[in-house]
Amino acid sequence: MKSINRREAILTLSSAGSALLVGATAGDAAETTPQRTRMGIVTYAFGIHQKNRWAGRHEGLSPALALLEESHDLGAAGIQVDLGAQDTPRVTELRRSSESYGMYIEASVAPPKSADDVERFEESIRSAQAAGATLARTVILPGRRYETFKSLAEFQQAEQHGLQSLQWAEPVLARHRFRLAVENHKDQRIPEKLDTIKRLNSEYIGLCVDVGNSFTLVEDPIEIARAYAPFAFTVHFKDQGVRENPDGFWFADVPLGEGILDLPALVKILHDAKPDVHLNLELITRDPLNVPILRDEFWVSMPDTPARDLARALRVTKARGSPNAFVKVSELPVDQQLALELSNVKQSLTYARDRLGLV
Repeated sequence: MKSINRREAILTLSSAGSALLVGATAGDAAETTPQRTRMGIVTYAFGIHQKNRWAGRHEGLSPALALLEESHDLGAAGIQVDLGAQDTPRVTELRRSSESYGMYIEASVAPPKSADDVERFEESIRSAQAAGATLARTVILPGRRYETFKSLAEFQQAEQHGLQSLQWAEPVLARHRFRLAVENHKDQRIPEKLDTIKRLNSEYIGLCVDVGNSFTLVEDPIEIARAYAPFAFTVHFKDQGVRENPDGFWFADVPLGEGILDLPALVKILHDAKPDVHLNLELITRDPLNVPILRDEFWVSMPDTPARDLARALRVTKARGSPNAFVKVSELPVDQQLALELSNVKQSLTYARDRLGLV
């Protein structure tokens, strides 16, 4: 797996030129729009750009419209995006723009927190439909399981509330004939997530399959894809780098083709089950995460995890881990953070088109 250290990253980015450092205008980008790919872009893939207001580009656009314009310029097939207060008055414009580009829209929404929150959830669904979305992605548990929960009982209580939130959501979804895709968000392991979906038994609630997240719960990405593909409404597609540390391993989003995931196999499994499911790039340019699988507290909410799963994760980390430290993105100057994020997305879309056949 190819990896670079911080100094190499800075030198590489510094020589990339002003266009890479997001100095180009939207018009310039449109003149050099690459061949379209069937891969979409999740809003979190451009988190640094959004935080920095696209370095002055896309002035006057709502956040969702800005992401749509940028994704169109890069040749993406669609976007998965939160629709916030700034977007709500412009959802019709978002729909018209996406239709003119031949791009799809997927939303991202929070499920109802209580029975009193159902009205807010329904309004989110109305906005998503007005924007042209036919589904929305959601998560039902807070945070990463191994960081958030201090006991199995605490996790199970939150898990029950997550199920209840979907039970509040389901009548709204059925009424609007709108699909909700629950992500495996470093929260439930395979039996737990499938039990949740099967207990709901709704044609309107399925899964947002994240191909990388569950490695942090010492699950095999191929097993994840096989188990979840029949229930997939949409996909978060990515590659993951790992590197040993004293607590367990560092876990980093890396450009497609540079990590440990068998990306062609994942595409085949997902498309064999659901030929039309959207694969959306969710490469988050950020500092690597520490996954402390060698510390006792990691296991308190997963005490019955098979030892073979831990052994497999350790084996993969040792055999295929990065030989070099991952870039500490937060320590880079802002212009280089922007450049790195844009480079990661561009490189991944090119890989999806040229190496995975997503055209």
